[in-house]
Amino acid sequence: MSDVQTHYRTCNICEAMCGIEIRHRGEEILSIKPDPADPFSRGHICPKAVALQDFYHDPERLKKPLRKIPGGWEEISWKAAFAEIGARMRGIQAEYGPHSVGAYMGNPNAHNLGNAIFLPQFFKALGSKQRFSSASADQLPHHVAANYMFGAGMSISVPDINRTDYLLIIGGNPVVSNGSMMSAAGMPGRIKAIQQRGGKVVVIDPRRTETAKIASEHLFIRPEKDALLLLAMIHTLIADDRVQLRHLQAITDGFEQVKSAAAAFSPEAVAEAVGISAGKIRQLTHEFASAPSAVCYSRMGASTQSFGGLCQWLTLVLNIISGNFDRVGGAMFPQPAFDLLAGVKAGRANSYGRYQSRVRQLPYFNGEFPIAALAEEILTPGAEQIRALFTIAGNPVLSAPNGDRLTEAFAALEFMVSVDIYLNETSIHADIILPATTGLEIAHFDVFFNSFAVSNTVKYSPPMFEKADYQKHDWQILKGLISCLTGIAEDGSTPELLLDQGLRAGRYQAQGMSLQLLLDNPHGIDLGPLQPCVAERLRTADGRIQLAPAMYLNDLPRLRAALQDDAALRAEFPFQMISRRLVRNHNTWTHNAYRLIKGKNPVTLQMHSADAQRLQLHTGQTVSVRSASGQVQLPLEIDDDILPGVVSIPQGWGHNQQDTAMTTAARQPGISINSLTDDRRIDPLTGNAALNGTPVVIAAA
Repeated sequence: MSDVQTHYRTCNICEAMCGIEIRHRGEEILSIKPDPADPFSRGHICPKAVALQDFYHDPERLKKPLRKIPGGWEEISWKAAFAEIGARMRGIQAEYGPHSVGAYMGNPNAHNLGNAIFLPQFFKALGSKQRFSSASADQLPHHVAANYMFGAGMSISVPDINRTDYLLIIGGNPVVSNGSMMSAAGMPGRIKAIQQRGGKVVVIDPRRTETAKIASEHLFIRPEKDALLLLAMIHTLIADDRVQLRHLQAITDGFEQVKSAAAAFSPEAVAEAVGISAGKIRQLTHEFASAPSAVCYSRMGASTQSFGGLCQWLTLVLNIISGNFDRVGGAMFPQPAFDLLAGVKAGRANSYGRYQSRVRQLPYFNGEFPIAALAEEILTPGAEQIRALFTIAGNPVLSAPNGDRLTEAFAALEFMVSVDIYLNETSIHADIILPATTGLEIAHFDVFFNSFAVSNTVKYSPPMFEKADYQKHDWQILKGLISCLTGIAEDGSTPELLLDQGLRAGRYQAQGMSLQLLLDNPHGIDLGPLQPCVAERLRTADGRIQLAPAMYLNDLPRLRAALQDDAALRAEFPFQMISRRLVRNHNTWTHNAYRLIKGKNPVTLQMHSADAQRLQLHTGQTVSVRSASGQVQLPLEIDDDILPGVVSIPQGWGHNQQDTAMTTAARQPGISINSLTDDRRIDPLTGNAALNGTPVVIAAA
C-alpha cells in the first residue's frame, strides 16, 4: 500500500466548506472521508462529498469543446472555438449594440476560485449591462439590505451559532443546507450544542423540516407572512420597552422611523394572517429578548418570496434593536483572510437602480438584472434586445422561475455559448459548449463563503489530479473569452497569483498570511471565533448604521395589504406551493452521481392528510399541479409535517427531457418546480424571484 496517497481539500459542492480526506492510488479513489483536523468542519461530512469522485470519472462529462451541427455535435479545437465565438459575438454587438449580448452565471461560480477571480474581467471585456445570475433566485434580498444598512452588499452578518443561547430560524433548513448564507458544516451537532448548554432553537416554517424536527420548538406559519411576524416582534419589543441598542446606540440612525412604521403591526393585527396567535408572538418575542444572547436567521423561505426584501431588512432590525448585533452569541461579521470588502470605499456610489430592465423596469443591483427578466429580454423585440448569450456554469431552465419560457427564449437566440461540463436542459441550446475541469482537478479556495462563515478560518487546496493537456480550467476559458472578445493577448496572471496578493495585503498579514503559509497547512488554519467589528465592516458614507432606509418604509403599504385574504385568488388557486431541499441533492448539477439519486424517488408533492382527504387523494397517486404559468404531474406523498393549504415539491430536479444527446442525469425521473413558478412573481423591492408561495391548484391526474 506504499503507493497510496492522501490528499486534503475542502469540498466545493455546497456552502458548508467541509474538510475532506481523500485516499487514492493514482487516479483510483479509495475513500473520501471527513478530515477531523479541519478547523472549520471539525470532522463533519455530508453525503454529497463522496460524489466528487463521480464527477471526475464520469464518462459523460465533456472535456473538449463542442460545436452544434445539423443532427448533433462535433468536437472542435479550443482555437477554433474561441475564434468563432469572438467573430460571432463581436459581429452581433457591432450590428445591435453592446447590450445585445447577455451573460448568465450559475451557482457553481461561487464555489470556483478561478471564476471568482476572473469573472469581473470577463464582464468588463463583454461590455454589456445585460448580466444575470442565480443570486436573484436565491439571496439578493440579503445583499440589498446589507448595501442600504451597512454600505456594501457583502457586509453580511451571520449567526454566532457556536456561542448563542437562542437561535430563531425563519424559513431556513440548515440541517439539510449546512447553513446557506451561514456556512456552518455539521449543523445537527451545532444545534445540539446550543440545547446542551441550556439554550433554545425555534424554527418557524410552513413545513416541519429536518431542522424543525431536532429543534426545541417548531411553529407553523403561512407562506409569505414572515415579514408580518417580524414586524409584530419588533412592535412588541418597542411597546414592551425591551429595546437595547447597546454599543450601537451612538452609530445607529432611524430608530424613530422604525418605531413609527411598526406601530400598526401589533401581534393582534397580524395573528390571523400569520397563523400564529398574538399570545404566542409575544411569548416568542419575550424569550428572544430575555435570552443572554439571541440571533434571528432567516433564509430561503424568507428570501425567495414576494416580501423577501422586507424580510431580510426586518431580520437585521430585530437583531439590532434587541441588542444582539455585533455581539458574542448574536449576529456578527466574519473577518476573512481574503476580504471582498478590502477594496470597497465608504460611501461609494450605490448601483441599485442604476439601470432598469428594458421590458418591466426591474431594478439593477450589484452589476446584474433579476433572472426573472431574462426570458422577456430575449423574446421582446426592440432596442437592446438580447440576441446572444453566455451561460457560465448554470442551468437556468431548471433553476430559474418559469423555466419552460427560458427554453423558448434560448431557442430564439442568434448565438449562444455555454461553459458547462454536461449536455443539459440549458446547454443543449448552445451553439458552442466549452467544458472546464472540475472538482478534483482544480485548486480550491472559498472566496465567498469565508465571508459567510460562523468562525474565521482559511484554507487552500491544490489540485489533486493534473488536468490533461487538451483540457482548460474555468479561469483559462474566461481568459480565452476575454482575449477573443477584445483582441488583447492574454496576460500571465493566475488565480493563485492574485489570491496570494490579497492574502498578503489582508488583515492577517502580521501573522505572515500568504499562499505558501496555506500550502504548508493543508488542513487549514483557525483564525479564531467571530469578533465584534462593526466599525471595520461598515461602508456607509458617515460610518453609521442606517436602520430605516426609505425604500423599505415605502414598501410597507404593500405588506399591509397582505393582512387581507385574497379570496378571489384563493378560490382559483387554493394551495400555496413551497420548495424543499434534499440532503443528497444540490441545485441542478449533482444528478450524474448515481449514489446521490439512487433509492426512492424524492420528487413528490407533499400534502397534509386533511387536504388529501378533502380532495379524495391517496399516497402514491399521480396528481396534477397547475399554476398560472404551467402544469406538471407527479406522485403524491401525504405528510402531516406540512401546514394544511400548503404543498411542497423539491427544487433542483426536472431531468426528464428525452433528447438522446443529453447526459444520463438529464433523463432521470422528476419534474422541475420551475415549470410552475412564475417569472412575473417577484419581490418588487429587490427583483428577487418569488419562488415560494406560488398559488396552485391540485387535482387527480
